[in-house]
Amino acid sequence: MSNMRKLNKDGFTLIELLIVIAVIAILAAVVFVALDPLQRFQEARDSQRWSDVNNMVGAITTDQVDNGGAYLAAITALTSDLYYQIGTDGAACDAGCTAQTTQAACADLTGLATEGYLGSIPVDPSGGTLAKSDYYIQRAATGIVTVGACDPEAAAAISTSR
Repeated sequence: MSNMRKLNKDGFTLIELLIVIAVIAILAAVVFVALDPLQRFQEARDSQRWSDVNNMVGAITTDQVDNGGAYLAAITALTSDLYYQIGTDGAACDAGCTAQTTQAACADLTGLATEGYLGSIPVDPSGGTLAKSDYYIQRAATGIVTVGACDPEAAAAISTSR
């Protein structure tokens, strides 16, 4: 009889195990909601956008320095102070860029890739294409170039100028 009492005192009951499993499940759900994976994915895509924008502006600046202060012909051809979506599409680039109102013509910056300043023209991680990258460029009358992301998700705006 004393052996039976010892067996009952050493183990967990089914109810105790179920309570522990329920507590772990509730804690896991709370942590999952607190981490908000959708927000983390949006921030990761925005991080890629920041990197792409900075790489493009860096490539434009390096190209300008290497060419004695002259911009790439595609940038020089842009009308000052207007926004253009970066891409190879000849027209219809005025749709899809929510950050800025872009012109119908695209700004084709593939010269930066062919001249070796970029490996390839970056495209937005949420669906940009080479024809319409979902990034924009603007050349101010003062010569300052701004490159930005058309559709940032977690950030209010993504752009940089030089």
